[in-house]
Amino acid sequence: MLFLPFIATPVFMTVYTRSLEWLRTHMLACPSRRWLHLQCPGCGSQRSLLALLSGNIAESVQLYPALIPFLLVLLYTLLHLVFRFRQGALIIKYSQFAVAIIITVSYIYKAINHQIAA
Repeated sequence: MLFLPFIATPVFMTVYTRSLEWLRTHMLACPSRRWLHLQCPGCGSQRSLLALLSGNIAESVQLYPALIPFLLVLLYTLLHLVFRFRQGALIIKYSQFAVAIIITVSYIYKAINHQIAA
């Protein structure tokens, strides 16, 4: 609980807001999009992360539906490394498979709706 008052300070909010602005202006360019003029299955993940960090959950899911499940799997994996859950490795394996399915389905959806051409 000692961390919560720090988050509410104006200094933290200023640093957080400036960090988000810096991330927006320094996003990495996708080589597939740059040279082939086609989006890769990972395109949109940076914008989705910025939307999520800004608090726009619906926009984040719309931009890249697999981001939140991916972050949850990542968090669970880190917790598994610390606490060694009994069925942790199996859960991680199936969760990664589920995230891969979400990525594939959303990419196919973009391809069908002609949204992958940059």
